[in-house]
Amino acid sequence: MSGRPKIFDDQEVIGKAAEVFWQQGYEATSTEDLLEAMGIGKGSFYLAFKGGKKELYQKALGQFSDNAIAQFKREVEMAADPVEYIRRFFLRIAESPKKVHQKGCIFGNAVAELSNAEVVLMKKAANHLQELEGLFLAALLRGKKLGTLKSKTAPALLARMLLSNWNGLGITRRIYPDNEALATLIKTQLQILD
Repeated sequence: MSGRPKIFDDQEVIGKAAEVFWQQGYEATSTEDLLEAMGIGKGSFYLAFKGGKKELYQKALGQFSDNAIAQFKREVEMAADPVEYIRRFFLRIAESPKKVHQKGCIFGNAVAELSNAEVVLMKKAANHLQELEGLFLAALLRGKKLGTLKSKTAPALLARMLLSNWNGLGITRRIYPDNEALATLIKTQLQILD
């Protein structure tokens, strides 16, 4: 006997769970919070996610990362100027509503929260951030080839600096959720590309 058939879409419920984890963090999120957000029962939850909350969190980070990386790749490849795309990518932060600022970055949050408690989950989040750094580097190298990257700083160092700025903005936007102030800060940070 195979049990009751699954009547939900994995990607949809994982996406809903990701929103809860992003808002509350891994430790503060209860199974009940997840069940309510996903709209499924406890039996269905454990049937689909045998590893419970930890497995769901890994899948949520993975799905969120895959979607974000795919979107970045798509958009930067279509951009005539990859350096200008990076500027817009960062400046989009300063167009977000206050409630989004209060969440910070789901991956930065995971690295900070889980570095001493759940190393496997922390590394999954860190891998996403390192992949983002790699995307920055590829865009900068393309910009150098096109002549749109003016900075004399090595592209690899610029990519690491951009990642550091990205991570810092994940916290700063929580402290200063004012879009005008964030835009000024981001424009100043991005002067490293000039």
